[in-house]
Amino acid sequence: MSIAGRVGFVTVGAGSRFRAEELRRGASSQFARVNKLLANTFSFARRGAKVLAALSALVFASAAAAMAQGAPETAGGEANLKLPDLSQVNFLGTDGHTLLLYGILFCIFGLLFGLTIYRRLKNLPVHRAMREISELIYETCKTYLITQGKFLLLLESFIAVIIVLYFGVLLHYEALRVGVIFLFSVLGIAGSYGVAWFGIRVNTFANSRTAFAGLRGKPYPIYKIPLDAGMSIGMMLISVELLMMLLILLFVPRDYAGPCFIGFAIGESLGAAALRIAGGIFTKIADIGADLMKIVFKIKEDDARNPGVIADCTGDNAGDSVGPSADGFETYGVTGVALITFILLGVKSPTVQVQLLVWIFVMRIAMLVASALAFFINSAIAKARYANADEMNFEAPLTSLVWLTSIVSIAMTYAISYLIIPSLGDDSTQWWKLATIISCGTLAGAVIPELVKVFTSTESRHVREVVTSAREGGASLGILSGFVAGNFSGYYLGLAMVALMSIGYLVSLGGLGNLMIAAPVFAFGLVAFGFLGMGPVTIAVDSYGPVTDNAQSVYELSMIEQIPGIQQELKRDFNIDVRFERAKDLLEENDGAGNTFKATAKPVLIGTAVVGATTMIFSIIMALTNGITENVDKLSLLHAPFFLGLITGGAMIYWFTGASTQAVTTGAYRAVEFIKANINLESSEKASVEDSKKVVEICTRYAQKGMLNIFIAVFFATLAFAFVEPFFFVGYLISIAIFGLYQAIFMADAGAAWDNAKKIVEVELKQKGTELHAATVVGDTVGDPFKDTSSVALNPVIKFTTLFGLLAVELAVQLTTQSGALLTHLLAAVFFVISFVFVYRSFYGMRIRTAEAAEEPVRAAAD
Repeated sequence: MSIAGRVGFVTVGAGSRFRAEELRRGASSQFARVNKLLANTFSFARRGAKVLAALSALVFASAAAAMAQGAPETAGGEANLKLPDLSQVNFLGTDGHTLLLYGILFCIFGLLFGLTIYRRLKNLPVHRAMREISELIYETCKTYLITQGKFLLLLESFIAVIIVLYFGVLLHYEALRVGVIFLFSVLGIAGSYGVAWFGIRVNTFANSRTAFAGLRGKPYPIYKIPLDAGMSIGMMLISVELLMMLLILLFVPRDYAGPCFIGFAIGESLGAAALRIAGGIFTKIADIGADLMKIVFKIKEDDARNPGVIADCTGDNAGDSVGPSADGFETYGVTGVALITFILLGVKSPTVQVQLLVWIFVMRIAMLVASALAFFINSAIAKARYANADEMNFEAPLTSLVWLTSIVSIAMTYAISYLIIPSLGDDSTQWWKLATIISCGTLAGAVIPELVKVFTSTESRHVREVVTSAREGGASLGILSGFVAGNFSGYYLGLAMVALMSIGYLVSLGGLGNLMIAAPVFAFGLVAFGFLGMGPVTIAVDSYGPVTDNAQSVYELSMIEQIPGIQQELKRDFNIDVRFERAKDLLEENDGAGNTFKATAKPVLIGTAVVGATTMIFSIIMALTNGITENVDKLSLLHAPFFLGLITGGAMIYWFTGASTQAVTTGAYRAVEFIKANINLESSEKASVEDSKKVVEICTRYAQKGMLNIFIAVFFATLAFAFVEPFFFVGYLISIAIFGLYQAIFMADAGAAWDNAKKIVEVELKQKGTELHAATVVGDTVGDPFKDTSSVALNPVIKFTTLFGLLAVELAVQLTTQSGALLTHLLAAVFFVISFVFVYRSFYGMRIRTAEAAEEPVRAAAD
């Protein structure tokens, strides 16, 4: 079987004075305005894609010509990955196929769960002033997502060229099989894109309802609404993904399962990468542009006169809701596909294969049930404790939810393992050993957030150290203290992952090797699977943050306090004795909890990418070494290409960090430039609709430009390094996983520490407008691309590189075998030049140009 076959595997304060007709008119014109102003960007993107597709066609056509003689008609590949007959083994009195059919009912339950909460949120009471603001935010989010949809189609068309050339031309698969691969890649993208739409709709319902609930001056409602919204997204996301996987497993012909899973995984990764990277760039351009106005003009948070605030609210959804939703969808799917493929390749006995496949899917269904059960239990406890309370620690019930879910999930893991695989390959002890390995990952899903809070919570000594440093040393010392927090977090979180993976490894030595090749690698894959054991809850606490952030903004933008007779109106229509100041304090405090729990989910997702990549890389190694029987010496520092690959991976991670930050920096410069020139603090109560839309357009434009440069550079770098030398590429994949892990942890936690240091100054110390506040705002703007752009995007980048690299390295090996190393190395050079052009463009094509610089012809020509 081929290498790839061994691994089946993106401001307007309205109040009552904001007329509904103006909202509709503004929303409608916004689509036209955005599309018009983005025309140049898409024109460039289309031209670039055509050129790149043409180059690819030429290079792959030359490869096909060189391989035409002697190329086997039935070459190995993903299409030859064949599932065993699930009905040949019985479980609990029924066959495996029938048992998993019941899993579809649980997926439907998850979908109904999500839709029920969706409808409940929609029907919650809300004042029209707040509802109109949240609807305006949703309209701008729609504009952004429609633009992203066009961009995804552009990228998918490029992937389609590669799929057709590789599977159809090089491997001579029939048109139907090539079509299946392409179809499921489209479904993977559609899944990521669809859950992103659902996420922003739920969050934009929840943000205004949360802001309105705060008017009563009670903390419990403004905790419950964001969590319900997050849980709705989490259950919907996991249920949709699991349903798609079950449909492939149960209803697609067994000899077509390989291309289906492969296409699905590639589509998921492509969609997540695009939505994560572009969303991260968008949100931080807007966030920085809005935040810096607090320093420049000494205005309050989310001032309605600031035209950057609506863009900031849109960015909260584009970056902190759309991105994580697509990322979680992809992470859950790719990890599952990796395990399925390992079972098919590493396990010899068909009976054991079926047992493990059914067990894996039953466990995935159980995790869905465990999350829902824990949510209901935790909700009952939180309601009993806090429903009538005047004070509450917003982090406490979120923490208890995570731990409760972990405990319930672990208990169900052992119970179900005992029932489903009481004997595995005549070994009656493997059920508890496999359950223990998964539980290491599930435990990590609770332990890692606790460690993250040590460095990011508003109660953290590290975060308070940032405030202390900034008080005496200004922004400079505050930023240095944030660096310290990020670096220390890398140490502790890294050791925690190593410890839990080591336990999985040690348990795997207890007889699992008798059933499969490389049992420790399977154990690492199960640990990654366990990370996702409380997937809906992980997504829920991550989605909590954008709702709390938006709620605070909606409150200010609605200008509800200034509506004549508002207190009497609220009493008459909603029976509320309004407490404005108390509401603002609670919303700000809850935002701090949202910041903390946004930070806790990021290392969990990046951890799954790194640990799961181990399973995928193993498949490449299996093929290159003929089942670990030859060429093993090339997986050594003594083999120069392998060592050089390790170094190269680090270079790519650091370039990616710089490129994504550069896109934010340039976009933020343009946003700040526009806002400073157009903000009107004297004669206006609120920013104009046109000015607010202009900031959204600036954010979208630079997000698209940055994403295009990054994607093309990563795509062709993967091809180039795979063609250099196979073991060089293995070293490269290992390197980007390890470098990416620590870079992501450092940046995510340092950024969250700076963010919550600012929150302490604003909420606890109440020193807005002071020099200390200005210093922490500077730290927060430095941390913005750290925590919400570069770090979070490393997860889908690592997985997309690994998945696509599987095809690339197989092609390289086949081409070298048929035509010699010279052609392969020439192609590697061509691919690297293309990649380097876009690496170069990611700075020199994106850098900030002032009016003076534009007048210098020599410099302009050089650019």
